[in-house]
Amino acid sequence: MNTDKLIAALAADGKPDMPPGRMVLSAALAGFVIAAVLFFAMLGPRPDFMAAIHTPRFVFKFVVTLALAASAAILVARAARPAASAGPNVLLLLTPTLLVLAVVAELFLEPANSWTKWLIGHNARVCMLSIPILSLGPLAILLVALRQGATTEPGRAGLLAGLAAGGLGAALYAAHCPDDSPLFVAVWYTLAIALIALIGGIAGRRMLRW
Repeated sequence: MNTDKLIAALAADGKPDMPPGRMVLSAALAGFVIAAVLFFAMLGPRPDFMAAIHTPRFVFKFVVTLALAASAAILVARAARPAASAGPNVLLLLTPTLLVLAVVAELFLEPANSWTKWLIGHNARVCMLSIPILSLGPLAILLVALRQGATTEPGRAGLLAGLAAGGLGAALYAAHCPDDSPLFVAVWYTLAIALIALIGGIAGRRMLRW
């Protein structure tokens, strides 16, 4: 049997009862609920949350993190189908593009002697710890959902699940984070999400392989 016929057979035999898109959406929503419960138990919104939502930099944190979660989730749904596992990750360019534009704008508008302050922020350590913790629940549920599919690229599927989960965890943490600088987000949020994506990739290789 050649590769195309094998993939077609896997697609037919491994097709989940629920369409991949709905399956991933359900898993992401369930994971988000779990992460939200943990967020309110562990952190909670920042004291000036209601005032902060009227500032562009605060809102931007939710734009980029939810954009990452949505774009990665779409690719996770595709990865659940063996015939569509392979393919470009163009959707993942949206978030870094937004971040680069925001960072360039901030560096242009803010004096150079303030750049270090924005980069270091106040809660880098809490950020690096909290985002992965909040993301573990969504990642676990997304991996379980992927097991119902028939991905032919388990490592890539797990990594994408990690990015989606990391986006959800980062969006929740953004409500607590006192650092609104795009420069801070571009560095520390990215590192924290990269960690959970790495965990997802490793877990995917073990949990999703045939």
